[in-house]
Amino acid sequence: MEERTAGTSSSGGSRTGRNLPAAIAVGVVLGALVIGTVYTIKELFLLVVAGAVGVGVLELVKAFATRDIKVPAVPVLAGMVAMHAGAYWGGPVWLLATFALSALVLLIWRMFSDGTDGYVRDASASVLTLLYPAMLAAFVALLLKESDGDHRVVIFIAVTVASDIGGYIAGVLFGKHQLTVISPKKTWEGLAGSIVACTAVGAWLVTWLLGGDIWQGALIGALAAVLATVGDLIESMIKRDLGIKDLGTILPGHGGLMDRLDSLVTTLVPVWALMTIFF
Repeated sequence: MEERTAGTSSSGGSRTGRNLPAAIAVGVVLGALVIGTVYTIKELFLLVVAGAVGVGVLELVKAFATRDIKVPAVPVLAGMVAMHAGAYWGGPVWLLATFALSALVLLIWRMFSDGTDGYVRDASASVLTLLYPAMLAAFVALLLKESDGDHRVVIFIAVTVASDIGGYIAGVLFGKHQLTVISPKKTWEGLAGSIVACTAVGAWLVTWLLGGDIWQGALIGALAAVLATVGDLIESMIKRDLGIKDLGTILPGHGGLMDRLDSLVTTLVPVWALMTIFF
């Protein structure tokens, strides 16, 4: 998320370029969809996740195509579904196995589709898409499959969202020192705001929902803040390398699905690991 520069425009959008009313409305709808599914039918929530990640995959496929990089959508999406199912019903070993098999399928698929020219380029982009976001997102199934998986998922999503909100507010109000040239509107003040917000939300929800210690929740939150920022930067690097401004426009005020998934997928694996160790 680009967080710096205060003020609002007459059209209701912020001078950061976001339509804040639309962004808030979309955020509320997405939040309700998450809560409404994760606390009722876990498999339905998993289906929602697979659908969102699938759209993110298609956004990346389309983005790569602008530079004549061929990523086959069908085998990547099939691999994504297999990884989510394998993780939820089989566990980490099945997730790893389906990822490895899907990557092999992609290498073979490209070998017989477009000849030798550009093979390394296309195959590398295909495996990258299989990993980011498809394989990383499948770790949500590992969170979900636990007996208290609904709480774990809510904590993971809440701390990641807190990173965006805390970073945005702190960046708008106090942002002066650029964090990196990769994303010029990101500031050190925004990162500090992300860490404070995530640490507070993590400490609160982990003690409330999982009965853990405050320090465990604070550690989960602080780690999420840093990795959510890294996720934003990774997506920025992809867009800069491809020479495009946005990966999609499906969510008013937010952009594409990948603009919401970028921080979530990079946060997910370490948060899953800490929750597995702690609980």
